[in-house]
Amino acid sequence: MKVIGLVLLLIAGVALACTNFLITPGATVDGSAIISYAADSAALFGALYHNAHQHYPNGTMMEVYDWDTGKFLGKIPQVEETYNTVGNTNEYGLAIGETTFGGLEDLQSQKGAIIDYGSLIYLGLQRAKTAREAIQVMTDLVAKYGYASEGESFSIADKKEVWVMEMIGKGNFEKGAVWVARRVPDGHVTAHANQARIQQFPLSDPETCVYSPDVISFAKAHGYYPKTGSDANFSFSDVYNPVNFEGARACEMRAWSFFRSVVGAETMDKYCDYVQGKDLTHGRMEWSYKPSKKISVADVMDLMKDHLEGTKFDFTQDIGAGPFNMPYRWRPMTFTVDNKTYINERSTSTQQTGFVFVAQLRQNVPDFMTAKNWFGVDDAACTVFAPMFGSNTEIPLALDKNNGAIMNVTLSSSFWVFNLVANLAYTRWRIIYPEIKQMADNLEQLYMNESADAEKVAKQYYDANETERAVEYLTNYSKKTAQDLHDVWLDFWEYLVPRFLDGNVKTYVPGEQNPKVDWPGYGDPWYKRIVDDTGDKYLIPEDASSSHHSAASRAVPTLLPSIRKLLSFIHLW
Repeated sequence: MKVIGLVLLLIAGVALACTNFLITPGATVDGSAIISYAADSAALFGALYHNAHQHYPNGTMMEVYDWDTGKFLGKIPQVEETYNTVGNTNEYGLAIGETTFGGLEDLQSQKGAIIDYGSLIYLGLQRAKTAREAIQVMTDLVAKYGYASEGESFSIADKKEVWVMEMIGKGNFEKGAVWVARRVPDGHVTAHANQARIQQFPLSDPETCVYSPDVISFAKAHGYYPKTGSDANFSFSDVYNPVNFEGARACEMRAWSFFRSVVGAETMDKYCDYVQGKDLTHGRMEWSYKPSKKISVADVMDLMKDHLEGTKFDFTQDIGAGPFNMPYRWRPMTFTVDNKTYINERSTSTQQTGFVFVAQLRQNVPDFMTAKNWFGVDDAACTVFAPMFGSNTEIPLALDKNNGAIMNVTLSSSFWVFNLVANLAYTRWRIIYPEIKQMADNLEQLYMNESADAEKVAKQYYDANETERAVEYLTNYSKKTAQDLHDVWLDFWEYLVPRFLDGNVKTYVPGEQNPKVDWPGYGDPWYKRIVDDTGDKYLIPEDASSSHHSAASRAVPTLLPSIRKLLSFIHLW
């Protein structure tokens, strides 16, 4: 009962945050490495972080604060030079993301530790140029200063290689952490979502796998793995983060849905019992897969918007989705009826996302153009991915972490503007969301075209030995794009509110004072549920003299005007 209670506590809490997809250069359309990350937390204010390229005098100390709580953890020596970082990318084309898996309870905290997982990410970005360098920097830091977080899976990628590093602290047994880092085979993809996925790993192949020298001996010394157990059979996940019902149903489910989308149902549907939490012994998925076709950056954006659609776990069709098929369930994730506990599904896209990115790490371009950070705030399904670059020297005001806060509505902050639109969509998802999705798709395609043109201009400056001017040009382009997007989305919200006011749908009619009004109602399936639940309570007698028209019979109007027509209406084109 104690174990079950702990599992349910974790499910109800914040342990199920964040999702990462990783695609190697050989698996992408353009030869880029791609990693994605949704930073999911009900308390996270979504913003784009920036650290400038700087030089420091010898002896400079830097203060370390816990990324989640802001708590001061301690000071460490600063290095002589740090690199420019924009979000979770840097100027040399390095990108890092994460998901928290927690792991063994005894190892989730460490007294006196200074380096938490968030600081570890941004220190890695500031001090390393490649994925291999980042692994070295990050593991050296926790070995020297201790690890102040729970177990983590890190996505670490540069333009040539994609790695997953899984790490858990040594608790109060000793300072530091144990860890394993595996390179994703080129041509393959992988994913992680709050469940450690590295099982057995190569012990003598440093080109594809590196690990802490005591990752096995530490487990043996403290009773987590038999002293006589085979090193070759040692599984990081099975020892430090064994899969339980939560790990399968609420975490591995998201990785499975990604694999199913890019590998195929024929390969992945055999794992349905596993991700449903029914078969935890024999059902574990492969470490990585070769996709059925090459993947584009636009594909990854769409994959981050996933709600398990098209799978047997699609939760937009049951009664919990309401009459408008909403793909979200308000927390807590579990609920109890007649002394039985139930769980709602957890999809990749969730309402409580702070920010989300798709990092495109490109070859055959100058270093300052390598990291193209497609960045958005709030719910991945309702965001618009806009192009930022790892070399940008300034952050747009609309995305600045100091412009607004989680408990302070600020209309100059994109986080709040995107929340206004998303939370409106949550009221009648099936009717409102299609317009949001089309708007986002069109804007993202526009930004892909525009950013390609901007890069051509920047490359001309670079070729003329004007690198600083090239960086300045892309910085100004990203700032303008983000601000324009902010303004468009605020006006889009102002368009959506009257259009969907009071449960009807109104369409502007040129030259007319009044709009065309339609009443889509709830839809036939929901009306059937009302009748099944209430019987004859609302029945109109057949001999009633008053005429009536069933709202359920009224057709839902077409809700997808072209982006040009829409922007023309709201005076933005």
